[in-house]
Formats: sequence, C-alpha cells, structure tokens
Amino acid sequence: MSPGAAEFEVASVLREVKMVRVEGLVRIRDLDLPLLRRAAAPHSGALTDAWPVEVEDLLRVAVARLGGGTLQTAAEFTLGLAPGMRDRPAADRRRLAARAYSVSVERFRKSQEEMVLGQIAEQVCWLAGVGARRATGTGPALLAPHLQHRFLRVGPLDVTLHVHPVELLRNVDVIVSPANTHLALPEIFKASVPAALRRAGAVRDARGDVTHDPVHEELDEWRRKNGVSGRPVLPGTVAPTGPGALAARGVRRIYHAAVTVPRPGTNDYDVTPQDVAGAAARALALMDEERDAHDPPLRTICFPLLGAGRGGLPPQYSVSALWSALAADPTADRELHLVVRRPLLAELVTEVLGATQQPLNAAESAESAGEGACG
Repeated sequence: MSPGAAEFEVASVLREVKMVRVEGLVRIRDLDLPLLRRAAAPHSGALTDAWPVEVEDLLRVAVARLGGGTLQTAAEFTLGLAPGMRDRPAADRRRLAARAYSVSVERFRKSQEEMVLGQIAEQVCWLAGVGARRATGTGPALLAPHLQHRFLRVGPLDVTLHVHPVELLRNVDVIVSPANTHLALPEIFKASVPAALRRAGAVRDARGDVTHDPVHEELDEWRRKNGVSGRPVLPGTVAPTGPGALAARGVRRIYHAAVTVPRPGTNDYDVTPQDVAGAAARALALMDEERDAHDPPLRTICFPLLGAGRGGLPPQYSVSALWSALAADPTADRELHLVVRRPLLAELVTEVLGATQQPLNAAESAESAGEGACG
C-alpha cells in the first residue's frame, strides 16, 4: 500500500461516513471530514472551497461501485444520494433504506445499516488508495493531471472522454448544456455546467469585467420567439444558442437541454433517465437539422452527465440514459464526446459503458501535447 493510502483505514473512514448519514449531504460543509476530503482529491492534496461537492462526488462513485441491487439502493437512500433525497431527514432516509430490505427500521438500524455503511467505507478506502498511487506515479497513469482525455471504444462506437472542466473544451462544434424546464441559466458565478458555459461565453473588457452576456441573452430571445417566456417547456426540449466568447475556442453551438424540473417551494429538482435520454436524442436530431447551415458542417458534439449535478440523478443512471440515446443513433458524420470534471467520474463512465480504452496514435499524441491542460 502506498504511504498516501495508509491512513485510510476502514474504521476511521466509516466514522466519517456515519457523520454524513446523520447530518445529510446538505450539511457536509459543517462536518469535520478530513479523510473524506483527502480521498476526494488525492491527486492534488488539497480541495477548493467547493470541497463538499468533491466529497459528495466521491461518495456517489463509491456507492456506484456496490454493484446495484438492494445494497446499492439502500446505500443511496441512507446517504441521501437517491433523486430528491439530499435534504430529507436522517429518519426518513433510514426508513426508505429499511424498506429496500423489507425489514423494520429498528432491525435495519441494528443489522443492515452497519453493513451498508461499511461497504461504502471499503469503497472509499479503495478509491483513495488508487488515487494516491496514481498521484505519486506508482499506479496506473490514466488519472495523471496532464492527460485530459481518453479514447474509448464502446461496442462498435468510438467516443472521446474529456476529463476537465467543460469550459476548457475546444474545437467541439456543439456542447450540450443541462438546463431546467424554465430554461433559466444560473448566475454567472455559480458552480455548475450551465453557469460555467455562461461565464466562459461572456464578453469581457480589458479589466475582465463582463460587457456582454450573449449566451444568456440568446436563450432569452429563443424563449420569446417560441412563446415560452412565462412558462416552462416540456422536459427533453433543446434550445440552441451561439457560443459567445467560446467561439474563440472553436465551439460553434450550445444546446440547452431541459432535463431538470424545479420542485415548487424548494431549491431541488426532479430529473428522470427518460428525460435525459429524450433530451440527448433531441440534441442529436437538432444537430442533424443544423448541420449543413454551417460551414464546415457541424460534426462533433459533447455531452456532460446531464442531470447528475444539481438534478441529483446518480451519475451511472445519467451515463446509461445518455448512451441509450447515443448508441441508438450512430452515424459516420458525427463524432461523439463526453466530458466529466473529475477523474473518479471518468472511471465510473468507463466502467458503466463497459468501454475499452484505445491507445493514442501519433496524431492524437501530438494533439494532446498541444492541448496541454486545456483539454
């Protein structure tokens, strides 16, 4: 075991996982979670101020590795990772987890709950060990910081998986951005895919101040033209806009895919795999409709994990739903890309898709060297 992984013994990690179970995802920032924080970013040794999101992502990946079935279902309920559960009280989450095992709440608390949380802690320790080995160069190099994408083969299809923030994409014709059914973009300073694309698409002056917000303005104009300024669109709707300042990076279109339905009176959303698949299929169809109106024709399209952020959809469900649409509509005139921010999610995507990684050829190696950290 690597020195960086030695401190991650299961009993200590389990204590921190239990703290999250009691307080819930919405209170992670208030908790003392040194091991989970380090495990969430083993390649850097430090986390940003968004570390609660990093820890939540780590727990999602750990739970996704439980192999499905009752164990995984109970784990998702227990920690509040299931859709719509992140702000539910611990007692509600325990009751639903007990129902998954068809036992009483008291029996679940005394028996299955300890096993479920222990399995999560085991997975966290494994992920921490893998991350530490890769960070020190003693393990697989796939997560090394300078390698920003992977070339995957999924059945007969090829897909490029980018592992970096979405706003660092370049030379991709179309980026699909998740949106709520009101097609209302988050504020430019928020931490989400649509906020990042709005921020990157903004026009700034020499001091860095925003002088023009074209992505937001074009989306507002699309709503007005389509008569939906005062009401939500149907889930699965896709609204196209230009890329704003992202045009300088070779991006030509942003497709805003309505996949999250705001829950009235809360800050939460509902999202279903069916809506994710529907939005992905519509994005492909829209690209086909617009292809020849551009010179050269639109050819490359990139999807993040729609609905897996604020929408609360488990990332493995988003991957499966996306791929069900992408695999159903293959064409030689289209190049598929996926983008995730963190290496742990890249591991999950590769595993869920059953993908094999393709070696870099000489041209791709040169391209990677030219892209550097910009993906």
